[in-house]
Amino acid sequence: MDTAHIEGLIGMLTVLAILVLLVLPSVLGIARDRRADRQIREADRARRAEGTGPGPREARPRYFTTTVTHHS
Repeated sequence: MDTAHIEGLIGMLTVLAILVLLVLPSVLGIARDRRADRQIREADRARRAEGTGPGPREARPRYFTTTVTHHS
């Protein structure tokens, strides 16, 4: 390997390292979200098995829409 090849290799490794540093926080966030979702599902299943948790219909949030009108 001559100097040009080594410089090219160093450049590629630098770009790869920067890419990893940019992508790593997103990957860690996705993994954390999945773990939290799994824990919530497991806790919900355990509550339903005990009969203490809300049913599937009661667990859904209810949203209300309102319209604001201005009368002159």
